[in-house]
Amino acid sequence: MPETPRLFKPPPQDSFMARILFYLVIKPLSLLPLWVLHLIADSIGFLLIRVVPYRKQLVKENISNSFPDKSPAEIKAIVNGFYHHMADLIFESIKIFSISKEEARSRCRVKNPEVLDRFFAEGKNVIVVGGHYNNWEMLAVATDMQVKHQVVGIYSTMTNKFFNKKFAESRSKFGLQLVPKEGVKDYFKARHPQPTATFFGADQSPHRKKKHFYWTTFLNQDTAVQFGTEKYAVEYNYPVIFAEILKPKRGYYEIVFTVLEEDPRSSPYGSITERHTKMLEEEIKRQPAYYLWTHRRWKIKKTVANSTGKVVA
Repeated sequence: MPETPRLFKPPPQDSFMARILFYLVIKPLSLLPLWVLHLIADSIGFLLIRVVPYRKQLVKENISNSFPDKSPAEIKAIVNGFYHHMADLIFESIKIFSISKEEARSRCRVKNPEVLDRFFAEGKNVIVVGGHYNNWEMLAVATDMQVKHQVVGIYSTMTNKFFNKKFAESRSKFGLQLVPKEGVKDYFKARHPQPTATFFGADQSPHRKKKHFYWTTFLNQDTAVQFGTEKYAVEYNYPVIFAEILKPKRGYYEIVFTVLEEDPRSSPYGSITERHTKMLEEEIKRQPAYYLWTHRRWKIKKTVANSTGKVVA
């Protein structure tokens, strides 16, 4: 699971200040009703646009490059919409620290769990792939209780041990199992007591030193895509499911599952990666303000490629 965007960076170590910040600010805020947090988010969204333009140049550049046919007025509307959504995402993620099971279920509903149920009945593990779109933190906390599979999230460990522990506790309190990315290989090799649905956030920018990322065109730009989703799907022949996150109204989300590939070992090299990237692209195009435009998605530039699509950058 990707990290939630924050207006601050917590101290890099397990510090006293981190505890002060959590227990005197974050935890009390999480106890407020979400409609109150949305009122605060309205003010924060305004500040992000007008007063403290957090990564605004990067946001405008990412959106302009992704939608070259849109007018300056349309780009501005997407930028403003994004910052308001980002403010909502921050305070909705704070709410998760105290959210009840019933509220989590009502605010993030799996619309078609039967897509996974069929594979569960067959005793099959699956891989679920998505991106930094809408509220992935709400997905993390609400999905396990609504499907039969054991839901597993791959996540990046935070440098602050205290915040890493608190975020892990919050995300996993209703059944989600978390696996740090450093332990993914061992996790896939292990046997599990029930079929698993392992979630990948496949639009995180790969590390420059990685040798196994894949190049494609995403939002009008040459883009390096993490290859882990396809790698593990093919290696273990786990069906691949795409998870779309809809936002029917403020504070409410719906998860829609679509079978992307049932037999990964029969698919040509790169086809799974191409398809889940294209599905995320179409999701973003429908409502572009809900993508995480502050992410440095295109920091790796394409330089040398071979015929397989593997590229040295």
